[in-house]
Amino acid sequence: MIVEYIRYRVPGPDGDRLVEAYEKAADPLLSSGHCLNYEVSRCVDEPEVLVVRIEWDSADGHLKGFRAGPQFPAFFALIRPFVQMIEEMRHYEVQTARSAS
Repeated sequence: MIVEYIRYRVPGPDGDRLVEAYEKAADPLLSSGHCLNYEVSRCVDEPEVLVVRIEWDSADGHLKGFRAGPQFPAFFALIRPFVQMIEEMRHYEVQTARSAS
């Protein structure tokens, strides 16, 4: 599994539009078989900063499976208006994780 983090800087009410776009994009994203989970978070200290966290089955699953698959065009059409607002997009391998539960 890898985790993709995408940091956006979205002015004003466009932040709500980004959240709505990802809610609509959930169907093509999650139905790809490569996306395990995703979340959109808004920074409390800087509300114009939003971070999207996507868990993928693998780097190849994301970059070759999803991006080359039939769900990508529908997904990308929904988030396209916000692509220019991306400040950073990176993939990470989880090294350790714990939960209080």
